[in-house]
Amino acid sequence: MASAAEQLAANLNFGAIAKADELKKRIWFTLGALVVFRLGTYIPIPGIDPEQFARNFQQQAGGVLGLFNMFSGGAVERMAIFALNIMPYISASIIIQLLTSVIPSLETLKKEGESGRKVINQYTRYLTVVLALVQSWGIAVGLQGSSAAIDPGPFFLASTVITLTGGTLFLMWIGEQITSRGIGNGSSLIIFAGIVAHLPTAIIGALELSRTGALSSAVILGVGVAAIGLVYFIVFMERAQRRLLINYPKRQVGNRMYEGQTSFLPLKLNTSGVIPPIFASSLLLLPATVASFSANQGTGVLATVTTYLGHGRPLYMALYAALIIFFAFFYTAVVFNPQETADNLKKHGGFIPGIRPGERTAAFIDKVLTRITLIGALYLTFVCLVPEIIASYASASLGFGGTSLLIVVSVTMDTVAQIHGHLMAHQYEGLVKKAKLRGASTTQRRR
Repeated sequence: MASAAEQLAANLNFGAIAKADELKKRIWFTLGALVVFRLGTYIPIPGIDPEQFARNFQQQAGGVLGLFNMFSGGAVERMAIFALNIMPYISASIIIQLLTSVIPSLETLKKEGESGRKVINQYTRYLTVVLALVQSWGIAVGLQGSSAAIDPGPFFLASTVITLTGGTLFLMWIGEQITSRGIGNGSSLIIFAGIVAHLPTAIIGALELSRTGALSSAVILGVGVAAIGLVYFIVFMERAQRRLLINYPKRQVGNRMYEGQTSFLPLKLNTSGVIPPIFASSLLLLPATVASFSANQGTGVLATVTTYLGHGRPLYMALYAALIIFFAFFYTAVVFNPQETADNLKKHGGFIPGIRPGERTAAFIDKVLTRITLIGALYLTFVCLVPEIIASYASASLGFGGTSLLIVVSVTMDTVAQIHGHLMAHQYEGLVKKAKLRGASTTQRRR
């Protein structure tokens, strides 16, 4: 028989949002913040020549700049005040997360609960400022050297660094406000908005290729069907879990005896999320980026490496798959510690049936985690390589990739889950109020 929570979840519908005032306020706040972000992607930084920069960008669009431009919703292409997007904050979060596993003081802060989390968040903000300053300085120097600056000099360098760094910090603040006062994860939603904003351009570009005869209608239809199939596959795999049965024995507290309980330890199939594809893409696009800034682009070893690492080439596919699998295992090992999980289970009296608590439990969890991580890594590789294979077969850029699909689907699932959670809470509040009113009316009748 389904529980009360499962019955409520089955009966949820978005028509109930009209009755949930708190949820409506959160949704409107989130939409308003994302509109502010989109407006900022059209405000160029001061002191640049838009036409000259557009010509320079077209020469470098195949490198890392093209990837960042997709995440920023075209802000890099227009060199807007939000050109750095929220990527320095994401990078700082990942770096702090990696350092937490190797620096004992940070690991101690992580275990201190809410107070430790606040300190780690503050460190992440400081590191975000440092990364934003370094990246904005590099962009300012590059703009000045590429003749895109109208009046190059110290004032241009300073204004560009301040503008780009300020834009990143403003987006970081908007993301935190969305997380606390809106719906969903603010940082993820900002990247999501940038990718979705690029989607109409990609669709129009594909239809234009079909109109001019560069792509047949059958290929366009096949791409659409493949995209829908990939979305369903991503949803299925992102929700997949391996549940380990956990038993808690009977225990006595004072004069009361508590019965034994059964629980589950859920292990996600894809623990690393979208980090492996992003890291792999960034590393593989570095040679193309360096070559685009090089004076002799058509000659030398760098040009040869760039040719072999072009999209759709066998070497690119092989390295892309290998890097995704490597980063999937690496990041999973960083964010999930089987020994710590086993110690926590032992501390609270929990055990896996047939497995001795302590070292044996840690080894068993590590074995299971390794197996499902392999499946998750192969799933990420498949999702990311399918668009590359289709683009190579069609001999045209389709404007989207596996990384984009992963981010869009994952953020959508997380946001919808939070909306469902608020709706369930609202329904529970309604049930509690009705129960109190019925109890009050029954008491009055008895009187």
